[in-house]
Amino acid sequence: MDVDVKGDIYEGLLQKNAEDTKSGAGQYFTPRPLIKAIVEVMRPQPGMTINDPACGTGGFLLAAYAYLSDPKNFKLDIKQKKALNLSTFSGKDIVDNVVRLCVMNMFLHGIGGDESPIEVGDSLISDPGNRYDIVLTNPPFGKKSSITIVNEEGKADKETLIYERQDFWATTSNKQLNFLQHVKTLLKIQGKAAVVVPDNVLFEGGAGETVRKKLLAECDVHTLLKLPTGLFYAQGVKANVLFFDRKPASEKPWTSKLWIYDLRTNTHFTLKTNSMVSEDLKDFVKCYNPTNRFERQETDRFKVFSYDDIMKRDKVSLDIFWLKDESIEDSANLPAPEILAKEIADNLEAALEQFNEIYQDLGS
Repeated sequence: MDVDVKGDIYEGLLQKNAEDTKSGAGQYFTPRPLIKAIVEVMRPQPGMTINDPACGTGGFLLAAYAYLSDPKNFKLDIKQKKALNLSTFSGKDIVDNVVRLCVMNMFLHGIGGDESPIEVGDSLISDPGNRYDIVLTNPPFGKKSSITIVNEEGKADKETLIYERQDFWATTSNKQLNFLQHVKTLLKIQGKAAVVVPDNVLFEGGAGETVRKKLLAECDVHTLLKLPTGLFYAQGVKANVLFFDRKPASEKPWTSKLWIYDLRTNTHFTLKTNSMVSEDLKDFVKCYNPTNRFERQETDRFKVFSYDDIMKRDKVSLDIFWLKDESIEDSANLPAPEILAKEIADNLEAALEQFNEIYQDLGS
């Protein structure tokens, strides 16, 4: 069998494994149609270096590999093919077992030489020193970073982990804000990033506001994709994809316009009965206009906001909506009862998880 065929079979097994929510495997699995659309608009080029600091089972790296190795996109020579397999991709994840799955996934697609480009470890501990052309990542959701300490009596306590780093704009225990700052560090000047972030990154005050202001000033934060619920195995998650380019030092802010695509309002997905497919993201890819993102047109779902408009908003919030929710406007347009029931169950489960975290914090 061809190596890539084996790789595709393995990817299918990973997806099946992720669907078994009891095993917890789903938290490391980003929906493949979403990854494919992100790679399509990011348009990696041969010779670029691509990194994922929270790589899970390797979905982003594999999708970028598929894009670069597709003869419809590029006609690679032998030297370029070798570079693609040996020196293009790198990744890191904190969970041993997941890294094993990822290493095998890469190996079955022919990526990596004698040593795997995937490492085990906590990406946030320090600046690794390497810089990349593209960073694609879906960092783990969960409000705080913590470590488990076992005391002399054998009792396990969770201790909040705060990363003190010179390259960070703000010191916080919020894991997603730390990953956003870490991604900025990993990028070369003119490097490009696409990061999946939960809603709290868009509106949280304090460190959140500091990070947003600095990101808007030091990077060109040009696109935000608001994702519908029902995509991720972590229930009730409201997530977005933030696209930005790192820029050299400047007195003027680099962000001039933020384009927001709202795929959330009046859109309903479930993991099994109505899962997202590539067709659902076609309009976003078209609106993004990857061949020239400076020539974009506004549509009902795609709106542009100026830097000055955003700075005037409370806490510099990027959590912006303009579409009317039809289910609120008209009871005849309510989603099917099973979708409503599932959303209520997801929201309750998410709330329960948050209360559990608060309980653990109070106990430590």
